[in-house]
Amino acid sequence: MSPLRPILSGQNIVDTRLGSAYDLLEFIEKHPELFVITGAGISSNSGIQTYRDEIGNWKSNNPIQHSEFLNKEAARKRYWARSFGGWPNVASAKPNDAHKALVKLESRGYVSTLVTQNVDRLHQKAGHKKVTDLHGRLDQVVCMDCGSITSRDQIQAWLRDHNPHISGIEVEKSALRPDGDADVGDKLIHEIKVPQCPSCSGLLKPNVVFYGSTVNKEVVNYLLDRLRKAKALLVIGTSLMVYSSFRFCKYANENQIPMACVNQGLTRGDSLFSLKVGGDCSEVLNQLIGYLPE
Repeated sequence: MSPLRPILSGQNIVDTRLGSAYDLLEFIEKHPELFVITGAGISSNSGIQTYRDEIGNWKSNNPIQHSEFLNKEAARKRYWARSFGGWPNVASAKPNDAHKALVKLESRGYVSTLVTQNVDRLHQKAGHKKVTDLHGRLDQVVCMDCGSITSRDQIQAWLRDHNPHISGIEVEKSALRPDGDADVGDKLIHEIKVPQCPSCSGLLKPNVVFYGSTVNKEVVNYLLDRLRKAKALLVIGTSLMVYSSFRFCKYANENQIPMACVNQGLTRGDSLFSLKVGGDCSEVLNQLIGYLPE
């Protein structure tokens, strides 16, 4: 992910481009074979918190930085203590109507590529076939030394077994944060034992792209190729504040690829969309599916 961007409070949505779910139906019928980008807003109805409010303000603590995690034991202690409290919420989350609607759109041939900024794997749980996890997947942990992959559930069990002081922790819903994070006490963080690779005792990191790191170039090039072959781009549930996803809107604009958006609030790409539907992702996409012919 790229560094944090300024908030969007000074940006205005172009009123003439605002539309309804029916307008979105006309858009996808005119431009089938969509390249779809999704973000945190699509998972909010599954109980996973979003990063920002409707004008782009960060809603909780700034996220951990890639270099900080690799170089500072204190950062790793903070991550694993907070992740221990927050992971169960992500692990138990279920796809909502927005995820299911996209599966129906895919099965009817409207979605050719789906790229998600989310690391919760809810699109896959819903049954979507053509998904690229732009920022990785939280259900895996990767060793930075030997490259081996371990399941997040296995690391959760290790944390529980080696840290009896946090094994019984109960996290209030209000303390949950995005991407399996949760507010926990400083004492719990200070005393936690950090997991090591079960194969080589190397440094373990969740298999996600932290802020300050970059998305693999092969993944980006693959997606740009898919975007070139698509009829249009559809953005759902993201403010596009990180460049890793906004780059696709920028490319589409430069190459006259039509764009539409479903989002509850301002986005970095509002001036680029030919259509924007404001509102809850699940409600809008449910309406859209209701309009589609059987």
